[in-house]
Amino acid sequence: MTSAEPPWLQLAGIAVAYGKRAVVENFSLTLPRGTVGCLLGPSGCGKTTVLRAIAGFEPVSAGEIRLDGELVSSAQRQLPPEQRRIGMVFQDHALFPHLTVAANVAFGLRGLPGAAQRVQQMLDTVGLGGAGSRYPHQLSGGQQQRVALARALAPAPRLLLLDEPFSNLDIELRERLGGELRGLLKAAGTTALLVTHDQHEAFAIADEIGIMSSGRIQQWDTAYNLYHRPANRFVADFVGQGAFLQGTVRRGQHIQMELGQLQSEQPIRCTEHGDLCDTGCSVDVLLRPDDVVHDDASPVTAEVLAKAFRGAEFLYTLRLDSGTTVLSLVPSHHNHAIGERIGIRLEVDHVVAYKREGAPVLDCG
Repeated sequence: MTSAEPPWLQLAGIAVAYGKRAVVENFSLTLPRGTVGCLLGPSGCGKTTVLRAIAGFEPVSAGEIRLDGELVSSAQRQLPPEQRRIGMVFQDHALFPHLTVAANVAFGLRGLPGAAQRVQQMLDTVGLGGAGSRYPHQLSGGQQQRVALARALAPAPRLLLLDEPFSNLDIELRERLGGELRGLLKAAGTTALLVTHDQHEAFAIADEIGIMSSGRIQQWDTAYNLYHRPANRFVADFVGQGAFLQGTVRRGQHIQMELGQLQSEQPIRCTEHGDLCDTGCSVDVLLRPDDVVHDDASPVTAEVLAKAFRGAEFLYTLRLDSGTTVLSLVPSHHNHAIGERIGIRLEVDHVVAYKREGAPVLDCG
């Protein structure tokens, strides 16, 4: 998107309430044309409500929703869902069981010229070109979801919304279909917004992801930045795995911890507002499993509390001398027993620290 090109989807300060209970307040986001975005968060955070407001199923009490520059929702205007040209894919597929696969895909094309050719084109696109005469119950769950996607894309919607599209499928199939879905959307140039609570699904499909909590976006960013540069402690806790280890800031860009000293390329900022930490500031440092490296030669050791075999690697839960636990990813040929002590060292590329919870305010400058 160039600087002169307006956002394809724009939500500006919208609010949605169920009765007197506000679910979404002062919510904003923009999505460039051809971008795949995602709202990721725990159940009850408001992400599906946002999707329903965009689709026109829920009215907004404040703010505006614009699609390709057109005002589709505000407190004064509510364009009906059928006039928005928005496609939707639901977690339960919502296919018509009495219609064939081809008839399901053709449902939104009734009366349009070239409908039969468009149906075949979409079925070919999702890899079901020979399944048009079959019925939904004759297909696997993954195939049914492909039909639902073909049906949503057939009318060439201005925007595609996906509400937990793979939640009813097994993990292996979800991961495979996630990559395929991204390829299909990019090939078609479709602008899409996905809602999910599964971060692996979000990472596989979306260009940018918004982490939601209590009706607000905590951080809108790439998967890489959400994992390595979380904007606040909630994002750090929600995305990926990790543990917090106490530390003390030394000379502005160093942190002394039980596992040794870390040096940051940038001055340590101990709050999400960007406040710098002075020497002596007490912080909690985020350590991802890949930050804690198994090293037999290290003088620092930890006790193996638990381990999870993942094929190429183990995820070890380790207890330090202080009783604090950390996680470590270790190649699976290092098969250590529960209770064994192993050598570890830190290898941290991105230092993420927050003012330690419960520490006096004066600890931070």
